[in-house]
Amino acid sequence: MAVLNVAQKKEHTENLAFLDEGLGMQRYDTLKYKQFDKLTDKQLGFFWRPEEVDILKDAKDFKDLTEHEQHIFTSNLKRQILLDSVQGRAPAESFNPIVSLPELENWITTWTFSETIHSRSYTHIIRNVYANPSKVFDEMLEVQEILDCADDITKYYDDLITTSMYYQLLGEGEHTVNRKKIVIDKYDLKKKVWLALNSVNILEGVRFYVSFACSWAFAELKKMEGNAKIIKLIARDENVHLGSTQYMITKVLPKEDPDFVKIAEECQEEVVKMFTDAVEQEKEWADYLFKDGSMIGLNAKLLHDYIEWICCKRMTALGLKCPYTVSQANPLPWTQKWISGAEVQVAPQETEISSYVIGGVKQDVDDKTFSGLSL
Repeated sequence: MAVLNVAQKKEHTENLAFLDEGLGMQRYDTLKYKQFDKLTDKQLGFFWRPEEVDILKDAKDFKDLTEHEQHIFTSNLKRQILLDSVQGRAPAESFNPIVSLPELENWITTWTFSETIHSRSYTHIIRNVYANPSKVFDEMLEVQEILDCADDITKYYDDLITTSMYYQLLGEGEHTVNRKKIVIDKYDLKKKVWLALNSVNILEGVRFYVSFACSWAFAELKKMEGNAKIIKLIARDENVHLGSTQYMITKVLPKEDPDFVKIAEECQEEVVKMFTDAVEQEKEWADYLFKDGSMIGLNAKLLHDYIEWICCKRMTALGLKCPYTVSQANPLPWTQKWISGAEVQVAPQETEISSYVIGGVKQDVDDKTFSGLSL
């Protein structure tokens, strides 16, 4: 695989999204899928930095939380850190090596970069809330419920990365690698693309929402509001990422490649199980969070109902039948204002912003400001 394919045999707009001719010039004047370019523009327009959100009050709020409320808050942070540690590298590492369209490559790169901002935001919270931030990170891998969730996510990414690497290095056919016989088949590789896309769709659309709801529940009680505002910004980004995976699964791959129509049928049962497994893990996580008590307005049972409702919305968007019986109404209606994140504001005049770092102008400049500098 070459970084730049200068021997393209057809127009780049004729390429399939994945596993077609290697990428040539990064040109965006003519696009096969304008939606990916729009997603990139939208995500870039949402650019934010965690340092823009004031979380000084959160440190005091945390000390005033009960012991079981501290458990809920800290456990959610640990889980979000680990999941976004995956997302901070996996989309680009998994999909970009087999992408065949410049606008899709650009979107996946932008998407992955935005995930690194999420990871940085958790560190920003921990630094400001905890006296010993290292303790939070060091204890993260001791929670089995977090590890189980991470394993479920990474296995689809890892499978795709390994197989696509062999495909690019060795091509289709039977090969011996480290004395082990492996068979590389392009159709099988497409299956792994499909399953990885569905896995990340579930991650972006289902797996974060128990933790998100807890963060917003604290803010509804006027506690940990800075953290909740950061989570709202993260949820706004995740909604864009979710839209991109839904678009690829429903509008791109099956429409341009008949193999993916067949693969969708063959893998439907597995994809449904991926959704239900994620829901069960989220329920187990809710039980773990609330094992020592509930908080005003939220408990494990409410979160069980909420995650089933969320799951049904996500499955319906992909044309899948949801196995859960849910009401049309959101079981946690107060979360809607937090999920509707398009109106999230991080302007300097907002009360939650104490230090605006982008495009800011320092007003208190005097003769000493530039002392020690020479031109």
